[in-house]
Amino acid sequence: MPHRAFIGVGSNLGDRKANIAESLDRVGKLAGSRIVRTSSLYESEPHGNAKTWFVNAAFELETDFSPAQLLKKLKAIEEVMGRKRVKGKKWGSRIIDLDILFFDSEVVSSKTLKIPHPELAKRRFVLLPLAEVAPQVMHPELGQTVSQTLAASKDTKRVVLLPPN
Repeated sequence: MPHRAFIGVGSNLGDRKANIAESLDRVGKLAGSRIVRTSSLYESEPHGNAKTWFVNAAFELETDFSPAQLLKKLKAIEEVMGRKRVKGKKWGSRIIDLDILFFDSEVVSSKTLKIPHPELAKRRFVLLPLAEVAPQVMHPELGQTVSQTLAASKDTKRVVLLPPN
Protein backbone atom coordinates (compact mmCIF):
# COMPACT_ATOMS: atom_id res chain seq x y z
CA MET A 1 0.00 0.00 0.00
CA PRO A 2 1.50 3.35 -0.95
CA HIS A 3 2.45 5.97 1.59
CA ARG A 4 1.03 9.48 1.54
CA ALA A 5 3.58 12.29 1.73
CA PHE A 6 3.27 16.04 1.46
CA ILE A 7 6.17 17.91 -0.10
CA GLY A 8 6.98 21.61 -0.02
CA VAL A 9 8.81 23.08 -3.02
CA GLY A 10 10.45 26.46 -3.49
CA SER A 11 12.77 28.35 -5.82
CA ASN A 12 14.24 31.85 -5.87
CA LEU A 13 16.91 31.61 -8.58
CA GLY A 14 16.47 31.66 -12.35
CA ASP A 15 13.02 30.99 -13.80
CA ARG A 16 11.38 30.12 -10.49
CA LYS A 17 8.08 28.86 -11.95
CA ALA A 18 9.89 26.70 -14.53
CA ASN A 19 12.14 25.29 -11.78
CA ILE A 20 9.09 24.24 -9.77
CA ALA A 21 7.42 22.75 -12.87
CA GLU A 22 10.59 20.78 -13.67
CA SER A 23 10.90 19.48 -10.12
CA LEU A 24 7.26 18.34 -10.15
CA ASP A 25 7.82 16.61 -13.48
CA ARG A 26 10.89 14.82 -12.09
CA VAL A 27 9.13 13.75 -8.87
CA GLY A 28 6.13 12.55 -10.90
CA LYS A 29 8.44 10.29 -12.91
CA LEU A 30 9.88 8.51 -9.86
CA ALA A 31 9.07 4.79 -9.99
CA GLY A 32 6.35 3.84 -7.51
CA SER A 33 5.28 7.45 -6.98
CA ARG A 34 2.37 9.56 -8.17
CA ILE A 35 1.56 13.21 -7.58
CA VAL A 36 -2.06 13.34 -6.39
CA ARG A 37 -2.62 17.09 -6.24
CA THR A 38 -0.61 20.30 -6.39
CA SER A 39 -1.29 23.69 -4.83
CA SER A 40 -1.29 27.03 -6.55
CA LEU A 41 1.96 28.96 -6.73
CA TYR A 42 2.75 31.59 -4.10
CA GLU A 43 5.41 34.27 -4.07
CA SER A 44 6.99 34.78 -0.67
CA GLU A 45 9.32 37.19 1.04
CA PRO A 46 12.63 35.47 1.80
CA HIS A 47 13.76 34.26 5.23
CA GLY A 48 17.39 34.11 6.34
CA ASN A 49 20.22 34.89 3.91
CA ALA A 50 18.20 34.84 0.68
CA LYS A 51 17.76 38.20 -1.04
CA THR A 52 15.18 37.51 -3.75
CA TRP A 53 11.58 36.39 -3.30
CA PHE A 54 10.68 32.73 -3.61
CA VAL A 55 7.97 30.96 -5.52
CA ASN A 56 6.51 28.17 -3.36
CA ALA A 57 4.01 25.35 -3.71
CA ALA A 58 3.08 22.09 -2.00
CA PHE A 59 1.93 18.75 -3.34
CA GLU A 60 0.56 15.43 -2.19
CA LEU A 61 2.53 12.38 -3.24
CA GLU A 62 1.63 8.70 -3.14
CA THR A 63 4.85 6.72 -2.95
CA ASP A 64 6.22 3.26 -2.29
CA PHE A 65 9.43 4.77 -0.86
CA SER A 66 10.28 4.94 2.84
CA PRO A 67 10.93 8.41 4.27
CA ALA A 68 14.72 7.93 3.98
CA GLN A 69 14.46 6.64 0.40
CA LEU A 70 12.20 9.55 -0.57
CA LEU A 71 14.60 12.07 0.96
CA LYS A 72 17.45 10.54 -1.06
CA LYS A 73 15.40 10.79 -4.30
CA LEU A 74 14.41 14.41 -3.61
CA LYS A 75 18.01 15.43 -2.87
CA ALA A 76 19.10 13.75 -6.12
CA ILE A 77 16.52 15.80 -8.04
CA GLU A 78 17.77 18.99 -6.35
CA GLU A 79 21.35 18.10 -7.29
CA VAL A 80 20.51 17.30 -10.93
CA MET A 81 18.71 20.63 -11.17
CA GLY A 82 21.81 22.48 -9.93
CA ARG A 83 21.15 22.97 -6.21
CA LYS A 84 24.33 23.89 -4.39
CA ARG A 85 24.37 23.41 -0.62
CA VAL A 86 26.62 25.74 1.34
CA LYS A 87 27.67 24.27 4.68
CA GLY A 88 26.60 26.41 7.61
CA LYS A 89 24.42 28.65 5.43
CA LYS A 90 20.77 28.04 6.20
CA TRP A 91 17.87 29.55 4.27
CA GLY A 92 19.97 30.91 1.44
CA SER A 93 19.06 31.27 -2.22
CA ARG A 94 18.43 28.08 -4.15
CA ILE A 95 17.37 26.98 -7.59
CA ILE A 96 15.10 24.33 -6.03
CA ASP A 97 14.22 23.10 -2.57
CA LEU A 98 12.15 19.96 -1.96
CA ASP A 99 11.16 19.26 1.65
CA ILE A 100 9.17 16.38 3.12
CA LEU A 101 6.55 18.12 5.27
CA PHE A 102 4.52 15.07 6.35
CA PHE A 103 4.85 11.34 5.68
CA ASP A 104 1.69 9.41 6.59
CA SER A 105 1.27 10.35 10.26
CA GLU A 106 4.84 9.40 11.12
CA VAL A 107 7.21 11.30 13.36
CA VAL A 108 10.82 10.79 12.25
CA SER A 109 13.80 12.25 14.05
CA SER A 110 17.20 11.26 12.75
CA LYS A 111 20.40 13.13 12.05
CA THR A 112 19.45 13.60 8.38
CA LEU A 113 15.65 13.73 8.47
CA LYS A 114 12.97 15.25 10.65
CA ILE A 115 9.27 14.68 9.90
CA PRO A 116 7.09 16.63 10.31
CA HIS A 117 9.36 19.32 8.94
CA PRO A 118 10.56 21.27 12.01
CA GLU A 119 9.89 24.73 10.50
CA LEU A 120 6.47 23.83 9.09
CA ALA A 121 4.32 25.49 11.76
CA LYS A 122 6.39 28.70 11.68
CA ARG A 123 6.26 29.41 7.95
CA ARG A 124 3.23 30.82 6.10
CA PHE A 125 4.99 30.20 2.77
CA VAL A 126 4.72 26.49 3.58
CA LEU A 127 1.35 26.52 5.36
CA LEU A 128 -0.64 28.45 2.72
CA PRO A 129 0.05 26.05 -0.17
CA LEU A 130 -0.15 23.03 2.17
CA ALA A 131 -3.56 24.17 3.43
CA GLU A 132 -4.74 24.18 -0.18
CA VAL A 133 -3.94 20.47 -0.69
CA ALA A 134 -4.23 19.15 2.88
CA PRO A 135 -6.38 21.45 5.06
CA GLN A 136 -7.62 18.68 7.36
CA VAL A 137 -4.37 16.71 7.65
CA MET A 138 -3.38 16.49 11.31
CA HIS A 139 0.06 17.57 12.47
CA PRO A 140 1.14 14.48 14.46
CA GLU A 141 3.03 16.48 17.07
CA LEU A 142 0.86 19.58 17.46
CA GLY A 143 -2.47 17.75 17.34
CA GLN A 144 -4.04 20.33 15.06
CA THR A 145 -4.94 20.43 11.39
CA VAL A 146 -2.91 22.29 8.77
CA SER A 147 -5.71 24.88 8.60
CA GLN A 148 -5.60 25.39 12.36
CA THR A 149 -1.82 25.66 12.27
CA LEU A 150 -2.04 28.28 9.52
CA ALA A 151 -4.65 30.27 11.48
CA ALA A 152 -2.35 30.24 14.53
CA SER A 153 0.80 31.23 12.60
CA LYS A 154 2.62 34.32 13.83
CA ASP A 155 4.78 34.58 10.69
CA THR A 156 4.54 38.14 9.35
CA LYS A 157 6.49 37.61 6.11
CA ARG A 158 4.45 38.42 3.01
CA VAL A 159 3.07 35.54 0.93
CA VAL A 160 1.07 36.35 -2.21
CA LEU A 161 -1.02 33.98 -4.35
CA LEU A 162 0.22 34.13 -7.95
CA PRO A 163 -2.30 34.17 -10.78
CA PRO A 164 -2.48 30.96 -12.83
CA ASN A 165 -0.61 31.05 -16.17
